[in-house]
Amino acid sequence: MVGRVFTKRFIAAAAGIGAGSIAGVSVLIWYNTSRSKAHLQYSKEPYVHKAVPAPPSRPEIIRNLKRGDEYDMVIVGGGATGTGVALDAVSRGLKVALLERDDFASGTSSKSTKLVHGGVRYLEKAVWHADYDQYKLVKEALHERRVFLDIAPHLSFALPIMIPLYKYWQLPYYWAGTKCYDLLAGTQNLESSYMLSRAKAVASFPMLNDDNLKGAVVYYDGSHNDSRMNVSIAVTAVEEGADVLNHAEVVQLHKDDSGKLNGVRARDIETGEEFDVRAKSIVNATGPFCDAIRKLDDSSTQSIVAPSSGIHIVLPGWFTPNQMGLLDPATSDGRVLFFLPWQGSTIAGTTDDPCDIERNPIPKEEQINFVLRDIKKYLKGKVDVRREDIQAAWSGIRPLVMDPEKMSAGGSQNVVRNHLITTSESGLVTISGGKWTTYRQMAEETVDECIERFGLVPKTETRTKTLKLVGADQWTPLRYVELIQQFNLDPAVAKHLSENYGTRAFTVAELSSNETGQGTSEAPYATATRGKRILSPYPFVDGELYYAMKYEYATTAVDFIARRTRLAFLNCNAAYEALPRVIEVMGRELNWSPERRDKEWKDSCEYLRTMGLQLDENYNRI
Repeated sequence: MVGRVFTKRFIAAAAGIGAGSIAGVSVLIWYNTSRSKAHLQYSKEPYVHKAVPAPPSRPEIIRNLKRGDEYDMVIVGGGATGTGVALDAVSRGLKVALLERDDFASGTSSKSTKLVHGGVRYLEKAVWHADYDQYKLVKEALHERRVFLDIAPHLSFALPIMIPLYKYWQLPYYWAGTKCYDLLAGTQNLESSYMLSRAKAVASFPMLNDDNLKGAVVYYDGSHNDSRMNVSIAVTAVEEGADVLNHAEVVQLHKDDSGKLNGVRARDIETGEEFDVRAKSIVNATGPFCDAIRKLDDSSTQSIVAPSSGIHIVLPGWFTPNQMGLLDPATSDGRVLFFLPWQGSTIAGTTDDPCDIERNPIPKEEQINFVLRDIKKYLKGKVDVRREDIQAAWSGIRPLVMDPEKMSAGGSQNVVRNHLITTSESGLVTISGGKWTTYRQMAEETVDECIERFGLVPKTETRTKTLKLVGADQWTPLRYVELIQQFNLDPAVAKHLSENYGTRAFTVAELSSNETGQGTSEAPYATATRGKRILSPYPFVDGELYYAMKYEYATTAVDFIARRTRLAFLNCNAAYEALPRVIEVMGRELNWSPERRDKEWKDSCEYLRTMGLQLDENYNRI
């Protein structure tokens, strides 16, 4: 109670700062500049690559699941939260299984804004409304942001984000607000926010509309490759000893004579075979689909998901600087819009509209046009952003949840702003809501709940705050140089592999084909001898395809083009062009029949429709 009162007083003080308390801002500046922000270690020692044994194969994992042993925990859902729960639990020494109906990150977890952030807009709400829950949400997320970047430095990085300001009163207001954001992060802050003059703002973001521009404020958050992060969490859980299986749907929940859950029935999507898995506890981590699993447990249960559609569009990389994003804190309808560099392209989004729950929703044209209109406002007079510039577009379903204990109150106050853990009478533990940044904290709390409620006996405390994901150990931003030197890779390919696989990039390079003349004009790499590109000019090479099948459980073409690599998200037309080769290689390696190859083509084309690709009924481009 004392802490809560203190926090409310802090929020009130922060509101005073927002109103223009210069002395208070000075304290904030000192607080942040007096602390070191460095978090990447540039090792002088060369990386000694050792052969990486392949993880258990998919048939081996299925045999383990069918053996009949009782698991401490079975997790349903292989998104960020589900794989996070699996990793946290197995790292404590519990016996863990995970079942995912589609693929890791096949839903919301691959369709985020790619930010690892505390939520600067939530802090504004916390200040002006003295909202303690919003304050806690930001505080927790800022702590987890640092952990996120530390355990996966190759997949995440600090990104400066500019807030352009067109009225003089906004300068002290947003400056103070970003300093409050820095203050809440404390010693775990990434970098201190700062102010830019009009001239320096335009120099940093050349395409920015400078009509009536007064200046800008720049603050730092994190950016990451969401689906590769998700796959890395899953593979790390496997290496820790969990039995993790994608493309396996839970079709039934089993109960004992007293009505308590004691297992699940699963169907292998690849073969159609069904099998039972015994469990002491069952965790429902299926995001927007969590109500479907809750109704398997109890058909009369009330739905708790309030789905919201967030769409993003992808534009060529030259619309943003390589190392600077942009935030519109108040769009034409009062929402927030991000304009961010990502994987050599530019992401713009997001919307926030009520929607129906679908597996692969298609972004609506009016939502795309809304994002385009707001982008044009910030680039006015510099360059025209056209509908045909869009390389891909996707719609993700944000699983906002309603607290079932407050359903009777009605209204929006029932919507949980962070995450919610509930347990049914039969023992189904559901973790819902939340966001990418706090996946690890959500997982830890979920495992704690299962240990306490079901009497599970872990061998150790949670280790996920410091447990490096696969590829993170001994990685530094300069490892790609060693890849170039050891394998004669094109520099662009080497950097891509290093930043998406970490030190596992050396294994990917080993699996890559020899190919002469695939390099750049950058001597001596015009004749790079390793790394056959799947589709130029993109840096994806065939070694990634072999690695995805052998080490990351890719079993469909969509697994590869959408989630092991991000080609479908970067350019849906390029993904369409790459499909025949991807299906050819996977078909050969996985012994696909002609019928399976045809199905992969059609399924992949249908998926690319949801990414904005225009096709006729015969899957020819329009």
